[in-house]
Amino acid sequence: MLSFANAKINLGLHIVGKRPDGYHDLETIFYPVKLYDVVEIIPLESGPTVFYSEGIVIPGEGMNLCERAYQLIKQDFDIPSIAIHLIKRIPIGAGMGGGSADAAYVLKMLNDSFELELSVKQLQTYAKQLGADCPFFIDNKPVYATGIGTDFSPLKLNLSAYYIVVINPNIHISTAEAYRGVEAKQPEFDLRSIIKLPIQEWKYYLNNDFELSIFEQFPKIKELKDALYSFGAVYASMSGSGSSVYGIFENPVALDGLKVFGDIYYPIDLS
Repeated sequence: MLSFANAKINLGLHIVGKRPDGYHDLETIFYPVKLYDVVEIIPLESGPTVFYSEGIVIPGEGMNLCERAYQLIKQDFDIPSIAIHLIKRIPIGAGMGGGSADAAYVLKMLNDSFELELSVKQLQTYAKQLGADCPFFIDNKPVYATGIGTDFSPLKLNLSAYYIVVINPNIHISTAEAYRGVEAKQPEFDLRSIIKLPIQEWKYYLNNDFELSIFEQFPKIKELKDALYSFGAVYASMSGSGSSVYGIFENPVALDGLKVFGDIYYPIDLS
């Protein structure tokens, strides 16, 4: 079974508190974008589960998130070993949730392939064990997210009439590094109220708390945001804890002049 695991962007992100467990409480809006990794699972007749990847993958200790997703399901269900094939196209360490999306799609494919009959809520429970962004990609619809980013409220938001462009400056920012630069505070404006405003007004109210410290440390990322506005974006922001920056445009746009700043992604519709 093969799936296209899409990325997400954050529309606004407020760090509202520090938790006793060391994590931060936040509020944000997750919105799916049509930029994809390719994930395939193939049942094996024998042997252990294996993982193959193509594209940019940052090596680390332990199992890949996709393998961890398999192990979570394997603990509760008698499923065979599988081969997992991953082709990376979503930039890594860029605030777009690519690794989380891949793992969430593995959970969904295991559920479908082996007829486990797990509900959306049950799959989200598994996904919470893999990472804060993972549960979003199970239902994959716009949500207002709170807590550590795993508590969702449905949100009516449709940006299909607009054109979203993503630029990745090839700067890797770890989540821990990003959180060191922010101070928890109560937001001045409620995100759910802001997104009801005309999109042209979002730039005055819709903020990402990570930007202040990240832009100071990496001014190149701020240059990208400013450049998107100069090319006519109605709204531009860094996604998540960075480093990718996106722009929302009313009309299709070519940003060839920005290639010196990073890799440009034009999300496409695969439906």
